[in-house]
Amino acid sequence: MKKRIIVGATGASGQPLLIKCLEIIRESEEFESYLIMTESARLTLESETTWKVEEVEALADHVLQPVEIGAGPASGSFRTAGMVIVPCSMKTIAGIHSGYAENLLLRAADVTIKEQRPLVLAAREAPLSPIHLRNLQELSMMPGVRIIPPMMTFYHCPESIDEMVYHLAAKLLEPFGIEAKEYRRWTGL
Repeated sequence: MKKRIIVGATGASGQPLLIKCLEIIRESEEFESYLIMTESARLTLESETTWKVEEVEALADHVLQPVEIGAGPASGSFRTAGMVIVPCSMKTIAGIHSGYAENLLLRAADVTIKEQRPLVLAAREAPLSPIHLRNLQELSMMPGVRIIPPMMTFYHCPESIDEMVYHLAAKLLEPFGIEAKEYRRWTGL
């Protein structure tokens, strides 16, 4: 049986990272993805990329809607390897921080925290306000929560934006034990 990974997407900028994460998960024989995209994510996807929502959904093994509050990921008894939210808006960060589980994406994050499973948040905003920083700092102290803002790195000498996106997506999935084929780790000087 494959390990389940919940993939949430919000309306923050960074939809190419979502696509790449889904592609990398699909390449893994050990994992299957459950995609939850907010309405804002759908709008941002079509403004940032040439992809259609249906094409992105086709990359996922399972697609759930935010209104499906009774779906599997809403319960701790639904076993998962954890959850990644990519990109993750500050609105979603605030909802997770306060336990405001008004939809399936927020409820799945809430369940992931209470079950102490890995929760990776690709927090997207710049500059960060004191409110954003407080919410992120407090979430980062919870067991299993990892804040991984999609920050560019250059030690792997990327030659294109696609290579940068791949590297960032690989970093977001690393906490789940997913080893992206082309991920280049730091090996020292």
